[in-house]
Amino acid sequence: MRSSWRAYKPGATTPAAGSATPVAAVMRISPGGSRRILGLDPGSLRTGFGVIDCRSGDLSIVAQGCIATSGGPLADRLRVIHAKVVELVEQHRPEEIAVERVFLSKNADSALKLGQARGAALAAIPAALGVHEYAPRAIKLAVVGIGGAQKTQVAHMVKQLLRIDLRLAADAADALAVAICHAHSRRLEPFLRGVGA
Repeated sequence: MRSSWRAYKPGATTPAAGSATPVAAVMRISPGGSRRILGLDPGSLRTGFGVIDCRSGDLSIVAQGCIATSGGPLADRLRVIHAKVVELVEQHRPEEIAVERVFLSKNADSALKLGQARGAALAAIPAALGVHEYAPRAIKLAVVGIGGAQKTQVAHMVKQLLRIDLRLAADAADALAVAICHAHSRRLEPFLRGVGA
């Protein structure tokens, strides 16, 4: 199965009815119209965000940056995250939200703060918007092709996929990677529905 896409030849004959669809053919499936996606990489000190437009499979950047809290009490930082995410949604009007799923951490205190920051960001999202979660490894796999990729590799591939030459903060690059991961997942949905997955 892993080598099937490498062996796929675009000029080859069409497979017979009932045979498996080549994986490479999935990329030609219409993604179901244009969508604006807001990607979030929550953190108690810095929350990265990235907004992209996905039109007919083409990705373009709309906005990127970080919500930087000034330290201090955690409650104040959570209020800042919540308020800024509300502003982002109102300003850019995304149709879908993609968020990095919480990963397990050996440091319970850090994991707790991360979870609260994530909750503050999610609480700012209107109920009408769909929220999609992706594990860090799945995001790296979708963007770089390696589940254990380094942050520099993720940032490099984000620039290549969006065709930009900007200096991206690590948190902003991660947020854009989350949005790109969701855009790729959307392209697979028609195929997965077609095979009954």
